[in-house]
Amino acid sequence: MEDRRLRFYLDELMPVAIAEQLNRRGIDTITVQRLRLKGRSDSHHLRLAIEMRRVLCTLDDDYFDLIKNVAFHSGIVFGARKDRRSIGTWVRFLTWMHETYSQDDMRNRVEYLRLV
Repeated sequence: MEDRRLRFYLDELMPVAIAEQLNRRGIDTITVQRLRLKGRSDSHHLRLAIEMRRVLCTLDDDYFDLIKNVAFHSGIVFGARKDRRSIGTWVRFLTWMHETYSQDDMRNRVEYLRLV
């Protein structure tokens, strides 16, 4: 049976430390830096996250316009730039999402970072 747990894709605005902590917890998380794709366009990152079936995590509101132009996406978690939450808040929230939602649950869904 296919594993339907969430996997995350952190864009270049996201601290790499979030991915490091999630991966230590056994949550499959990749970063733009690890993929060596820093400087690529947001549309490139969205397309790649869709291809990889990963939830895109970002502080960049450009993605709201970009998702209007795709048939579907694998989910987006958005945290506002002006509301810089701690790395721990991100880790707790994404861990909670990983335990709560499946890939099917996140299809075409946008979540906003919140305290859990």
